[in-house]
Amino acid sequence: MKKVALSVVALALTAGSALAADLPSRKGPPILPPPPPPPPLWTGFYVGLNAGGGWANSTAIQTVGGPLAVASPLVNPAGFVPLANAFAIAGSSYSTGGSNGGFIGGGQIGYNFQFYNNFVVGIEADIQGIAGSSSNSAPSFSAAPVIGFPGEVVSGATVSRRNLDYIGTVRGRLGWLATPTLLLYGTGGLAYGGVSMNTAWVGVEAPTFGAFPGFGATAFSDTRVGWTAGGGVEWMFWPNWSAKVEYLYYDLGNVTANGTATIAAPAALIAATALQSTTHFNGNIVRAGVNYHFNWGAPAPVVAKY
Repeated sequence: MKKVALSVVALALTAGSALAADLPSRKGPPILPPPPPPPPLWTGFYVGLNAGGGWANSTAIQTVGGPLAVASPLVNPAGFVPLANAFAIAGSSYSTGGSNGGFIGGGQIGYNFQFYNNFVVGIEADIQGIAGSSSNSAPSFSAAPVIGFPGEVVSGATVSRRNLDYIGTVRGRLGWLATPTLLLYGTGGLAYGGVSMNTAWVGVEAPTFGAFPGFGATAFSDTRVGWTAGGGVEWMFWPNWSAKVEYLYYDLGNVTANGTATIAAPAALIAATALQSTTHFNGNIVRAGVNYHFNWGAPAPVVAKY
């Protein structure tokens, strides 16, 4: 009897195990880790704003006279051209200078192309206005004797002003990605800017024939084209958003302005001379900026499927 009971129990256990093996499994599929986020895409167009400061390397303005003279019977009744008067002014050179820096702010637009994973090449154009970039010089004084007239002296002073109203660049950029979000780059290309310069000369010839006043001026205003070079760091701190810090050196070349100075008596012109003022517009820019990247033209990201 016991053997029969044990056989029945063994048969029941065997049937239960077989039935359990045939039931569907309730265990879910294996959980896979999420794919890593795609690296930033630098390829595409971008626009942005920038602000910073700039200062000039060269601030001197030099003014000299030229060999132009007009005879006056008041000075020389014989009527010959009294070149000594003109030479007295021409022999006087005035060099003035001052600071030429200020706040700078504007915008930029550009395009990047990322290649070999860690390299970025692109082109950028920008334009900035400049506040406080005028340079007003202190008066520069000079005196020269009038040859042939003992004791006669032409004395004068110049006051000059130069200004950089705006500056823009069109540059190439070449950079290396130190990390997927940090770009180190060099840049260089064309620079242009609105420059102006004014010089006023005030003088007097005395005392042999009395005190005869003299006046003169030069002026220049135009857009100058030169070159620029520099470098910077750009950080992609958020998808499609980057911030940068940049240094640029610019050189817009020499500027020359021509004018005339005269010395006159109440009834006659005693002498006249050509004036020429020269200065050099070059300097430095340090600025920070922020860009929004559209990624137009960038390849579509590859999405993995599981």
